[in-house]
Amino acid sequence: MIRKYAALFLLSFCTLVLTSFVSDPVKPVQKQALRKIIIDAGHGGEDHGASGRYSTEKDISLSIALKLEQMLRDEMPDVETYMTRRTDIFDPVTRKAQIANREKGDLFICIHVNSGGGDIKHSEFIGYREVTRYKGKGKKKKAYRTKVKEYRYWTTPNPAKGTETFIYGVGKSDAAKAALSENEDMYLDSVSAKELKDFNPNDPARMMIINMKTQTYFSRSATLALTIEEEFQKVGRISREAKQRQKGIWVLQAVAMPAVLVETGFISNPEEEDYLNSGDGQLEICEALVRSVKRYKYSLEKQMSASGGNTGLRK
Repeated sequence: MIRKYAALFLLSFCTLVLTSFVSDPVKPVQKQALRKIIIDAGHGGEDHGASGRYSTEKDISLSIALKLEQMLRDEMPDVETYMTRRTDIFDPVTRKAQIANREKGDLFICIHVNSGGGDIKHSEFIGYREVTRYKGKGKKKKAYRTKVKEYRYWTTPNPAKGTETFIYGVGKSDAAKAALSENEDMYLDSVSAKELKDFNPNDPARMMIINMKTQTYFSRSATLALTIEEEFQKVGRISREAKQRQKGIWVLQAVAMPAVLVETGFISNPEEEDYLNSGDGQLEICEALVRSVKRYKYSLEKQMSASGGNTGLRK
């Protein structure tokens, strides 16, 4: 009898366990909103970029980029990072764009240092002085005294300072569309990529999806740029705002992903050059950037939740 009840108890227990598994369906795994960040340290090798009194843009950019990479790994371990360069080498922007697209990044952050140009020239009128002048020629040449203005001249470093964050200009949207079209198999979700596979390159449906993707990346780039400048302001940096640039930032429109270029400060300003080369300054810059990326990631995750887990990014 005891054995009978023990067998019934064991059967009931097993049934309960199995039922609990069946009644709790497996929840679908949500796609990760931000999986890989490409970090680009501007310039490198023989391309020094802007120069200050004792440092160059290429070295500062690389130092900040390496610190940013490590901080992102520490603060956001679920997000992969990839550096376009880790040493003092030169790659043209075309190569950097190819690297970013090959690595299938979800976000491109380009680190640079700004320059306000050369020193500012100044002059000050300090009075008159007498000089000897001559008029006439030969035997008719005569000397006479006259007064001329006298000035003091000096130069001061360019006072420009602060941060700027750029995205590609709206006038470059065709180039961005071309970059996305060339890499559509990597950057469209798998369903869209399958549907477009056999389409004519000029098919309206294909171009509509490319256009929508371009607009999405542009919007996300703008959102991140504004967030970065906001975070810089919070730590007391002068913000020269988030901007679109029509010329000079080819790489931003050539990468098939949201992209920003961060001008971290002015190397032409001695005070800012010291800041950009200091450990504390670089740490503060990286902390602001990491907070910005976290906010950006959180906004994508909210969009995913609202849209049922679909960000429109590749799978």
